[in-house]
Amino acid sequence: MSDTSHRRFWLLALVSTAVGVIVSACKTAPAPAPPAPAAAAPEPSSPVIGPIAGPAGSARNSAAPTPRLYRESGATHIYGLNADRIYKGRMPPLLYAVGVINVEINQVGIVTRLDWMRAPRHAPEVIAEIERTIKAASPFPAPVRMGKVVYTDTWLWHKSGKFQLDTLTEGQN
Repeated sequence: MSDTSHRRFWLLALVSTAVGVIVSACKTAPAPAPPAPAAAAPEPSSPVIGPIAGPAGSARNSAAPTPRLYRESGATHIYGLNADRIYKGRMPPLLYAVGVINVEINQVGIVTRLDWMRAPRHAPEVIAEIERTIKAASPFPAPVRMGKVVYTDTWLWHKSGKFQLDTLTEGQN
């Protein structure tokens, strides 16, 4: 396969993936359930029974049926919130840091756990910044077909502080 046809193949693959992400993001969310009749407020002295409402979930949903496919929803969400921090173009051959992290998302899109598979220990500031960026992006698209999801992504970190995620990378020289 020539270098030109190899590039065309990857360009076509990237464009196809982008179109798929856009189409999946455009799906209409299911209609909300009708509101339940208002119950009388409990007496101040009575104990609280039942679940306590948590923070609001994501404004959009992901219809991805597997963690691997959800990864695109998560990466697109992070890119949308950090457009000015994304490294534009192909990454250089030597990166400042590379980290692989598992992200657990609950049924409404809230980050519930982060687990490093490969942390860039030589760059603790990058570890802290990746964790902060993921937590700040919560809520993520709700994984409506899976209930909750644990997905893995690789963070490619440039010395400038800009990054790409392996899921949406533009490649490396």
